[in-house]
Amino acid sequence: MTFVQPAYEDRSLGDVLPAVARALGVDAGLAPSSIELPEAQKYVVLLVDGLGYELLRDHEDQAPFLHDLLTGPNGQAPATVGVPSTTATSLTSLGTALTPGTHGLVGFTSRIPGTDDLLNALTWSPSVDPHEWQPHPTALGRLAAAGVHTTVVNKRQFAGSGLTVAGQRGAEFVGADLVGERMAAAVAASAHGPSLTYLYDGDLDFTGHRHGVASTSWQLQLAMIDAEAEQLREALPGDVRIVVVADHGMVDSPASARLDVDDHPELLAGVAVLGGEARFRHVYCRGGAVDDVLAAWRSVLGDRAEVLTRDDAVSRGWFGTLTPGVRPRLGDVMVASRDDFSVMSTSGFPYEARLIGLHGSLTSAEMLIPVLVG
Repeated sequence: MTFVQPAYEDRSLGDVLPAVARALGVDAGLAPSSIELPEAQKYVVLLVDGLGYELLRDHEDQAPFLHDLLTGPNGQAPATVGVPSTTATSLTSLGTALTPGTHGLVGFTSRIPGTDDLLNALTWSPSVDPHEWQPHPTALGRLAAAGVHTTVVNKRQFAGSGLTVAGQRGAEFVGADLVGERMAAAVAASAHGPSLTYLYDGDLDFTGHRHGVASTSWQLQLAMIDAEAEQLREALPGDVRIVVVADHGMVDSPASARLDVDDHPELLAGVAVLGGEARFRHVYCRGGAVDDVLAAWRSVLGDRAEVLTRDDAVSRGWFGTLTPGVRPRLGDVMVASRDDFSVMSTSGFPYEARLIGLHGSLTSAEMLIPVLVG
């Protein structure tokens, strides 16, 4: 699994809404995108959490409808997500059309500057104002201000959450817990024109984490997602276009490919906080300890991961344009896993040890996503 460079401001997940704006014929002040979408006055964007390009490519039998969109006459080359390849970062990139280095959601967990606390970007923290953590206008808000009827359809529990506010504010939120509810909400929202309706489905990612992408459970869930997408297409009028994308792929990490930092005290020497997630760790160092921490992690992990400093990762363009306020949220040292390797911390992140499917790194299996137009 080779590393994939994020295609920011070209063909990344953050370039999807600028492409939709162009297809709608609306000037929302968004940067140009190389993603080409057919002109239409109504668009529905369905994001399937965890549906990597390579996973869809390799499971034609389980997803015939989506696979036809992938390989048919309107099929498109894959896009990339940003770094890390994780839900909070990706959803915010989609909703804002900004790079992680600008919108500031730089991982599943990241250090709150000036503290030794971590912000869990999915559950959020009442001490962190999402408007301050992510202060920029969203692309969804820009589209709404430009006269597009803009709607987010998601489970009711996500209404007003920190992540929703950070990445999707400015759009009307419609709570819908069941698949049928979500599709009915999309049909209703698409009665307006011009319109953009965004739907999120997290069930495939949930299944992959707990059972692995090689499991029967995952394959059956993919078949259900495929049927959902086909039914959505059939339920929408013909003048509505749909775009199916994802926020990352996934790899299974067996027990033999896992390292627990609790078993290697030399990895925690000089470390103030360990953040990120199992496939992409942010390592926050105590003063003056960066070089020693870097050397220790490289020595223990070897070629199982890319271990590098924050400056090196930034210079490689992993986070795109980096604003000064976001910089201290990034680890002093970063650990990006190769192949199926993962870095666990049973004391700090006990729930991760129970997961089979993981993501976050820069392998093609995690970084490449489909852009499916129907």
